[in-house]
Amino acid sequence: MKDKIKVIIVDDHEIFRNGLKMVLGKLSYVEVAGEANDGKALIDMLEKTRADIILLDIEMPELNGIEATKIALKKHPGLKIIALTMFGEDEYIQSMLDAGAKGFLMKNINKETLDKAIQTVYNGGNYYSEELFDFFTKQFSKEKEVSKEDKLNLTRREKEILQLLCEGLSNKEIAEALFISERTVLGHKTNLLTKTNTKNSLSLMAYAIKNKLVVL
Repeated sequence: MKDKIKVIIVDDHEIFRNGLKMVLGKLSYVEVAGEANDGKALIDMLEKTRADIILLDIEMPELNGIEATKIALKKHPGLKIIALTMFGEDEYIQSMLDAGAKGFLMKNINKETLDKAIQTVYNGGNYYSEELFDFFTKQFSKEKEVSKEDKLNLTRREKEILQLLCEGLSNKEIAEALFISERTVLGHKTNLLTKTNTKNSLSLMAYAIKNKLVVL
């Protein structure tokens, strides 16, 4: 990459921010462009600081991660936001997805996971900690029996894209693997969301795993 990916860290715990900066410092392609201790400070910072990715805590004083995400993306649509979460915050996940978050990371993150998450989201994909699939599996288990694969009428290409999506590939990586354009990938993903009656990539992946539409 020519230019480094500029990242802003937003969390109300200074010790956690310092730890995250240390991990990010080991990624040669990342530049920490700034840090803030709440959502309001982030919004103010974005007026004068350019960033590609925001690593954003959900629960914060002044302005929480959900509201901060809505405001930040309205003012700066090109931003990509990865939410930082802990066990026990399941009730916030759907709200963050609806607000526009592109990824979720558990706070006990390691370098390898952070590396994969930043690159995936920067290149147009979504990234979620595996632990969060439990939340979406529970959500689906509350609903009626979902359609089996033979009722979905998935095309061969849709099955291929669904498999690669669940393996953690970004839109760009899927396009390269299948020798098609990113626009084509997005078109197939839109069809998959419609056929499975899911709202976003994470719920689509959870649906696919629950219904054994992919092999992991």
